[in-house]
Amino acid sequence: MTHSAPSSDPSRPSLTPPPFHSPFEQPDVASGAPIPRADAPAAPMPQGRAVSPRSGRSAPLWVLGVVVLVAVAVVGYFLNALGPVASVIGMILAFVPLAVVFFAVRIIDRWEPEPKGLVAAAIAWGAFVAIGITLGFDLALLFAFGPDSSFVADVVAPVVQAPIVEEVAKGLGVYVIFLSARRAFDGPVDGIVYGALVGAGFAFTENIQYFAVSFIEGGAADTTATFFVRGILSPFAHVMFTSVTGFALGLAARRGARAGAAFGPWLLGLGGAVLLHAFWNGSAVFGDFFALYLTLQVPLFIVFILGLVALRREEARLTRTRLADYAAAGWFTEQEVDMVATGRGRKAALQWAGTLRGDRTEMMKGFIRDATALAAARQRAISGRDPHAAQDEQVLLHRTTAARAAMFAP
Repeated sequence: MTHSAPSSDPSRPSLTPPPFHSPFEQPDVASGAPIPRADAPAAPMPQGRAVSPRSGRSAPLWVLGVVVLVAVAVVGYFLNALGPVASVIGMILAFVPLAVVFFAVRIIDRWEPEPKGLVAAAIAWGAFVAIGITLGFDLALLFAFGPDSSFVADVVAPVVQAPIVEEVAKGLGVYVIFLSARRAFDGPVDGIVYGALVGAGFAFTENIQYFAVSFIEGGAADTTATFFVRGILSPFAHVMFTSVTGFALGLAARRGARAGAAFGPWLLGLGGAVLLHAFWNGSAVFGDFFALYLTLQVPLFIVFILGLVALRREEARLTRTRLADYAAAGWFTEQEVDMVATGRGRKAALQWAGTLRGDRTEMMKGFIRDATALAAARQRAISGRDPHAAQDEQVLLHRTTAARAAMFAP
C-alpha cells in the first residue's frame, strides 16, 4: 500500500479488464456516481445513512419471529420423541459436520462477507423452519393416510417425497432472504453462500435425529456407522443441493431481477436441487451407495468446487474493474488495486500492516473490507440494482480515505 506513482512494470496486472466476456458478467444499465479527482475538495459525508443500513441487508422481524416459534416446536418435538439424553448426544455429534461446513462456507464468503445477521438467519431457517415444514408435512401424511407401506417408506419417501418437500422448504428460505435482503444479495456467490447456510442448518437438525435414533436403536456401534456416513462422507450433501437454488437466484440478482422476475429462476434452481437430492437418495436405494459415491458423487463435488473457483475469479475481476474507476481519478494507486483485488495481495498487505507500530492489521482489514464494498456498491449502481448505491459509494470512499490516512499516521 503506497502513494508512489503507478508502476510501469509489465509483469504487474493491468487495471484494464481482460478482453473477454464472462458468462456471469453483469449488464451495465446505468452509470455510477461521478468520481471527483482525488485532489478536488472533499464532498461532505452523507448524513442519515449508515454504510451498511439494515434496510435491504437484514432479515425482517417477522422472519425472526417465525424462526423462534418453529424452533420451540421443533425442540419440543425432538425432546418428546427422542428423549433428552439421545437428543443431546445427537446434537453434540451434529455440531462436528456443521462446524466443518460453516468453516468451508466462510472461506467461500471471505472475499465480501455477508452480514452476520443474515448468516445466522439462513442457518436458523434451515435448522428450524425448513425442518418444521418437513416434519409438518410428514405428520400430515401420517394423519391422512396412516403408516406408510414398506414400498412407500423405502422408495417413494426418500427418492420422491423427501427431495421435493425438503428442497422446497429450504429453497423458501433462500427466496425469503432474496426478497427481504435484496441489497446483500449481489450475485451467484452470495446465492450459493445463503443456500449453503440454509442447507447446513437443515443437515444439522436432521443429523441430530439420525444420530439420536442410531444411539437409541443400536448404541455406540450404530451411532459410529451413521456418523461416518453422514458426518464424514456426506457433510456437504444438503449444502450442495440448496446451493443450486441459491445459484439460480444469484444469477437473477446479478441481472437486476426483482421478486416476480426471480420466481422463474428460483423454480429452475429448485428443480435442479430436487434432482440432485433424488439422485443422491436413489443411489442408496437402488444401487451400491459407496460405488456411486466414488464414481459420481465425488466427481460432482469436484465440479462444484471448480465452479466456485470460477465464480470467485469473477468477483475478483469485478473488484479490480470497479476500483480501477477510482484509480483513474487518483483515489487508489495501481498497487493498491492489485492488493485489494488479489488474495496474494491481501495476505501480503496484512503481513505488512502487522509490522507497523501498534500492529495495524485490523486497520488494514477494515481498509480491504471497505474497498471491496466500495467496488461492489459501484457495481450495484452501474447495474441499476440499488438506488442507494451512489450514497454508499460516497460513504465508503470517505472510509477508505480515512483508513489510508490512519495507516500512514506516525
